[in-house]
Amino acid sequence: MAADSTAIAGDTSVVSADAATGWHEFKVQGYSRYRGLGNGVAVRSGTFVVGGHSWRTKYFPDGNGQEENTNWVCFSVNLEHHPGIDGGNVVKARFTLSLLDNDGHPIPSYTKRYQVHIFSSSKHSYHESRFIKIEDFDSLYEKDDCFCIRCDVTIVEDVPQESALPLPDLHRHIGSLLDGDLGGDVTFEVGGEELVAHKYMLAARSRPVFNAQFFGCPMKEKAACTARVRIVGIEARVFKAMLHFIYTDSLPEIAGGDKIIVAQHLLVASDRYCVERLKLICESMLCTFINKRIAATTLVLAEQHGCHRLKEMCHRFLKSNDNFKAVADDDYELLKRSCPSLVDELRSVA
Repeated sequence: MAADSTAIAGDTSVVSADAATGWHEFKVQGYSRYRGLGNGVAVRSGTFVVGGHSWRTKYFPDGNGQEENTNWVCFSVNLEHHPGIDGGNVVKARFTLSLLDNDGHPIPSYTKRYQVHIFSSSKHSYHESRFIKIEDFDSLYEKDDCFCIRCDVTIVEDVPQESALPLPDLHRHIGSLLDGDLGGDVTFEVGGEELVAHKYMLAARSRPVFNAQFFGCPMKEKAACTARVRIVGIEARVFKAMLHFIYTDSLPEIAGGDKIIVAQHLLVASDRYCVERLKLICESMLCTFINKRIAATTLVLAEQHGCHRLKEMCHRFLKSNDNFKAVADDDYELLKRSCPSLVDELRSVA
């Protein structure tokens, strides 16, 4: 097959009412058949129009032409030829690429947002190298042999310098309170470390737990009972990550090899402290990393913490392709103790 093949059946385009913003979903069915096309060979989406310009997404199943990217699935965003940019004009746009899960929702760990890029007559595309490793990509979609990637495009108009507004940075300023201990009024003792935080911030973000803990006891007892809090059963790095999310509504950088372990522990912590958005993010992350090694332990977590979508994903994985038979003995015993009814059901179809 030649590079830049015709659009694959199933690709759809939707443009928002705002002429300067639009998005496009590129669905590739039977993607395994495109594996082996060669490094640098692309499969094209259909075109879609945003801001009066035609755009296209390209999928590189074997890398985007650079030798070091042969083990990576790559994508690019392309501005199709447009007469308006031949005279030296440029198009400025920011965009987001998101792999979608089976329910059509963006996968947080594979959603990447890009700053403003300048497209011109000599530079029509932006290549995202190393979007996802091929082995990780296969683990996400090997069952259905299809995937969908969404491309959001926003045209950026030039604004006079005196009228330009800075980007929102409230999260950065609030996050600096946690980093600097300024005004802290509660100290957490976690795993041999002391972490200083702010009761009002914690109470606002975790009303059922921290609000009740800090402001639910009689006035005369408040200061004494909540000045220092000892945390048991949570690692210091996990509690730090939860505090970071509480203050900034985002997760801190997590080393690649630790992502799944931290996500598992964060799911437990967020459920314990009723930080619901963090719990949903962790659940979504774990849904994208189900394999034979962690399927049983992840299923136990899902059962214990009411994560119905994650439970269904684990259940589906273990019931297919003899995966249940490959579960290690220790994991099987854990599953048997924690979810005996599920073991019986899985065994009946294994």
